[in-house]
Amino acid sequence: MGSSQSSGSASGNHESSAAGPSTSLPQAWPVPVEILEEIFLHLPPHQVVGVCRSVCHQWGEVADSESLWRERCRRERYRPRDPSKMTKDWRLFYFLCRKRRNLLKNPKAENGMTDWQILENGGDGWNVEGVMVPHPNETIQQNFVTSYWMCRKSQLIDLEVEGYNPSFMDRLQPEIRISDWFAPRWDCGCEYNICVELLDGKKKTLQTFAPEKIYFEQWNDQSWTQITHVFQDYGPGVRYINFIHGGKDTKFWAGRYGIRVTDSCVEINPAMDS
Repeated sequence: MGSSQSSGSASGNHESSAAGPSTSLPQAWPVPVEILEEIFLHLPPHQVVGVCRSVCHQWGEVADSESLWRERCRRERYRPRDPSKMTKDWRLFYFLCRKRRNLLKNPKAENGMTDWQILENGGDGWNVEGVMVPHPNETIQQNFVTSYWMCRKSQLIDLEVEGYNPSFMDRLQPEIRISDWFAPRWDCGCEYNICVELLDGKKKTLQTFAPEKIYFEQWNDQSWTQITHVFQDYGPGVRYINFIHGGKDTKFWAGRYGIRVTDSCVEINPAMDS
């Protein structure tokens, strides 16, 4: 029987050979993790996430590993303000640092009043005009202008929609930086005001930046001024940012002689500045 089994086995081998070579691909040898990680560190990050992690189980584990993204942050000098909070989410931290941007839409009046909610439209109302004097940023050619009764407008930023998930915001509490540029007309007095609120999930106020109104006298130099503020250590629960600004002229002149605003900015900055 042993001979018969051996003969059957030989016959099986002969038939397999007759059928032609196997079409199955040889199994790839696993690449050492350190080498694979180094290769991934030299690839574009979106390719690592979108392509490499889908190749096989090992590549997926390396692409998702905290060590890979922690090293990537180190090499690109993205440093968290409090490293003790960074026990995980290095990949999220990395991509949020890379996509740091102005969260306000149409901040430079390039698209008229689009994306802004008009809260008050006093006098002859809001309008968009060309800058009267050059802005420090020469690319800015437009500004919003107010009238002789109060004009205010706002934008509500939904942080989760913008990619900042609640657990990340609560644990890391990255800096929230706001800025705004404003200028008066030289021939008319005016006032400027700003209010920025950090809101919870029910849109209740957690923290507010609301400095005193700024007044300009008539016959001023109509130069541009920037106001800035940084929210830090604001606690958990921030889900929205409400940006409000505006003003009016103080002479009650028909037309639009009030404060001019442009290049407003709200940005999330998870990393320390280099």
